Amino acid sequence: MQPVNVKYSIKYKLILLSMAVGIPFLVMSLYLIYALHSYSGAYEAIMDNLTVANNYNLNFKEEMDESLYKLVVGAVTFDTVGSDGSLVDPYVLLHELRNEFGNLMSITTDGESRVRLQILLRNIDTLEDRVDDIRMNLEADVGYDTNIVMLEDNIYILTELIQDNIQYYIYYQTKSMEHLTNQLNVKVYNFTLFCGGMLAFLIFMVMILIVMIVLDITGPIKELSKVTEQVAKGDFSARARVESQDEVAVLADSVNSMTESLEELVTKIKEDERKMRKADLRLLQEQINPHFLYNTLDTIVWLIEGNDSDKAVNMVMSLSEFFRLVLSKGKEYITIQEEELHIKSYLEIQQMRYRDILEYEIRIDPELYRYQILKLTLQPLVENSLYHGIKYKRAKGNILVTGKQRGDEVRFTVEDNGVGMEEEELHKLQEEIKKPCKDTEKGFGLANVNERIRMNFGAKYGMRIDSARGKGTCVEIVIPAVPYTEEKEGGHVS
Repeated sequence: MQPVNVKYSIKYKLILLSMAVGIPFLVMSLYLIYALHSYSGAYEAIMDNLTVANNYNLNFKEEMDESLYKLVVGAVTFDTVGSDGSLVDPYVLLHELRNEFGNLMSITTDGESRVRLQILLRNIDTLEDRVDDIRMNLEADVGYDTNIVMLEDNIYILTELIQDNIQYYIYYQTKSMEHLTNQLNVKVYNFTLFCGGMLAFLIFMVMILIVMIVLDITGPIKELSKVTEQVAKGDFSARARVESQDEVAVLADSVNSMTESLEELVTKIKEDERKMRKADLRLLQEQINPHFLYNTLDTIVWLIEGNDSDKAVNMVMSLSEFFRLVLSKGKEYITIQEEELHIKSYLEIQQMRYRDILEYEIRIDPELYRYQILKLTLQPLVENSLYHGIKYKRAKGNILVTGKQRGDEVRFTVEDNGVGMEEEELHKLQEEIKKPCKDTEKGFGLANVNERIRMNFGAKYGMRIDSARGKGTCVEIVIPAVPYTEEKEGGHVS
């Protein structure tokens, strides 16, 4: 038997189950972390943009208008405006404003906010041009009224536009934040639905996987348990069919090897017992012959002493034929024709001894002569009819031996019109012949024949006895119709 290699161990299956459960949940958790991180980054970016815009929205117009007014009225100059603690240099303020909102332009993604930033940057450029005009006027000593008009008609309007654009930018960024929040809510809702569906799917798949793995583990164990139960009941032909390629398969392979060894051992023991039984039966067969031989030799001596030499010679010839067939060159199977000659020789000898009470007739269909039969199958039956039927009748008795074929079976009957048996005695004898012949209390010869037939041909063949007190006894033998060949000799047919 080919040894089983562990390909998918139970440990591997349990690890696979753990991965099937853990990996999907890990993927969902990582996705959730990534989504939250992305939202957090977008939210922080908008908040930073709003912070920058709010800083300038609160102070820009007031600081720019005040500083330019002081420059126009001559309170400060462009060279000294930056050193005054309450004022700011217009150019510095414009430069900072351009840089800050230029940076916002590069990171802002909302379309409306970008439009407002573009307008804002153009207003800053225009405002810077107007500041340049005021500076040139101051340097050219243009009149005060002209610069005041420029302040009111250009500067204040531009700073108002810039402040309005900043507020619009803040407004659109706030709307972007609201939109982002709505998107987040939708994503959270969709993610919740996705997680719910995925969780249900995972639970379903995990349950299927658990059932498959559990069945993959418990199924072979149940199969193994079933086989061991059969072996415990004596069925050593049982084998565990386990294809799981895990530790249970290795165990099943070991159990199969053990069961195979046990089957071989039990078969060998049974074969040894069968051979011993056959040897015992052959020995018991031979125990039949000496008693018959002694009586026959006594009869021959009696005939010689009575000067009846012709009968003595005939009896010696019948005895010679009888033992020639008994020996049969050590064969266990002979032809039905030889068995007929055997019982005929036996009855001829016995008729010389019991000529006053014995008559016999043999009606075996010649078509049966080609079939095989166990040696000494019919002779013990004929002997039983003589000694237990005819002899005790104390009157003329008849023994009839018949043989016919029915389908694939051959049926022999040995009938006598002897004393017969009571029903209770018949029932006891029927039970006795079912036992091993060494365990019988009576009917040893019949039990011997029945046991040999069942051992060599099978349990469905054997002997049946029928009898009635004062009417005689009928013994029927059934064997398979198997043609005799030399190859069959000594074999076992079932």
